[in-house]
Amino acid sequence: MATSVVPSNPFDENLARFIDHTLLKPDATRSEIEHLCKEAIQYRFATVCINSAWINLAADLLKNSTTLPIAVIGFPLGACSSLAKAFETKEAIRSGAQEIDMVIALGALKEHDYATVFDDIRAVVEAAHPVPVKVILEMSTLTQEQKIIGCALAKAAGAAFVKTSTGFGAGGATINDVELMRKIVGPTMGVKASGGIRTREDALKMIEAGANRIGASASVAIVQSSRSKE
Repeated sequence: MATSVVPSNPFDENLARFIDHTLLKPDATRSEIEHLCKEAIQYRFATVCINSAWINLAADLLKNSTTLPIAVIGFPLGACSSLAKAFETKEAIRSGAQEIDMVIALGALKEHDYATVFDDIRAVVEAAHPVPVKVILEMSTLTQEQKIIGCALAKAAGAAFVKTSTGFGAGGATINDVELMRKIVGPTMGVKASGGIRTREDALKMIEAGANRIGASASVAIVQSSRSKE
């Protein structure tokens, strides 16, 4: 059962509700996941974002808290089959995931095989229903045209969010990319900025650009500095 502990340092709870508290390194340990969830409860982050193998543990630790567990799917490459992504999605939800962040089929997108990209996203959306799905585009690897088409395909396939980055690629979130994503998907779909966001200033710039969710591993420092500078 989750228990809320008041942090010893002041923090910005409003900003915390934008943040997916993230730990996606492949060698993450049980104790690190437990610590992540403890921090998420203390600071009232929107979610924890973790690899699907840890969802069962996180769902148990976060029970009765306001923080939701997210599983990443096809992570970090997006190069597995749609069937594998759908299966991983179903297993993650069975284990307690309440949001899904999937990696787009990058090779198909770059090769203009848009039917495959659409079908891949749709397979995960259908497997997840009614749990919301975010589509990770890995924007730093794409041309402007590919970014636009990727966002449009995610929206058409029924995803709830588009997301900038895995954090494992060549680059992270940028203001220009977030603004573009918001422009393409419109006001009714979510935009998640993720990758390289380490300060209050970073987070606020992304929100101003149109992000309504922030993926970060430096979440505690971000929300503590928010209050300490006021």
